Amino acid sequence: LELLRIPANRFTSLPGWLLALPRLAWLAFAGNPLADAGEAAAQADTLARIDWASLQSGALLGEGASGVIREALWQRGDTALPVAVKLFKGALTSDGLPQHEMAACMGAGAHPALIAVHGRITGHPAGSDGLVMALVAPRFGNLAAPPSLDSCTRDVYEAGAHFTPNALLRLALGVASATSQLHARGILHGDLYAHNVLCTQDGQALLGDFGAASFLPPDNAPLALALQRIEARAFACLLEELLACGPAPAQWQAVRDALATLQADCAQPDTTRRPLFAGIVQRLSQCGQAVAAIG
Repeated sequence: LELLRIPANRFTSLPGWLLALPRLAWLAFAGNPLADAGEAAAQADTLARIDWASLQSGALLGEGASGVIREALWQRGDTALPVAVKLFKGALTSDGLPQHEMAACMGAGAHPALIAVHGRITGHPAGSDGLVMALVAPRFGNLAAPPSLDSCTRDVYEAGAHFTPNALLRLALGVASATSQLHARGILHGDLYAHNVLCTQDGQALLGDFGAASFLPPDNAPLALALQRIEARAFACLLEELLACGPAPAQWQAVRDALATLQADCAQPDTTRRPLFAGIVQRLSQCGQAVAAIG
C-alpha cells in the first residue's frame, strides 16, 4: 500500500501497523478527531481579510476537485496588484474537505518554495470561502504530469526531461525545505508528488496543492515523527525520478552517489530509520555545495 485517503471520518487514532507499512508514502487523514488539535493550531495564524469587492476577476487559471483558480486584480488603494484567487467549492473530495486545504494554506507560512498567500476572502456574494495568492510567473511549469493507468503511483515526465546538476539540486532542496517548514508548523503535505511542483528550467521550485494536507498532533511527538517519516518516502520517490532526469558526468559521480544514498535512506522499509526533513535539507545543502565547487 503506497497511498491511503481516510479524511473526514471518525478516527481517533492511527494503528501502529499503518505507520510501519514499508511502502506507504502518501497519507491523508484531515477531518478526523485525531487531527482536530493540529488543525486548530494551524488555523491560529491570522491572515489578512480581503474584501471580495476589491477583487476584479479575470481569466481561468485552473480547476481542481476542491476549487477554481482565476487570475484577478486586487485593488489596494491606488495600486492594482495582479493575483490569483482560489474559490473553494465546499464539497467533499477524495482528498478531504476544502476547509482543511484552506487551513493548511493559512498555516504554511512564508517560504521561497511555497506560493505566497496574501489573505482570506470575505464578503463573497455566495458566501464562498477563498484565498488570494501570489500570481505565479509564466516561466513556471509543472515538473511532471499525474500518474497514468500504466505508471500507477508514479508521475509521468516529458520525454527527454533533463536538469543540470545545479538545477536538480536547487529543485530538490526547494521542495525539501518547504516540506521541512510544513512539518515544523504541524502540517503533513500528504501529496508530495512531482505533479504538485511548479518549477523553472534552472530549478526554482514551488510546492503546491494542499488538498490532501493533514495536521500533525501537537501533543503526540512519536506519532508526529512517524507521519513525517512516511512523507520521507514520498520524497524518495521524487528524488529517484529527478536523478533519472540528471546528467552523469564523471566529475558529478560522487554527488550523484550521495544523492542515491539519501534516496535509499528515505525509502528504507524500516520507517523508524528514515531521516526527518531537517536532516534531508542538510544533506542536500552539502551536495549543493559540492556541485557548486565543481563549477
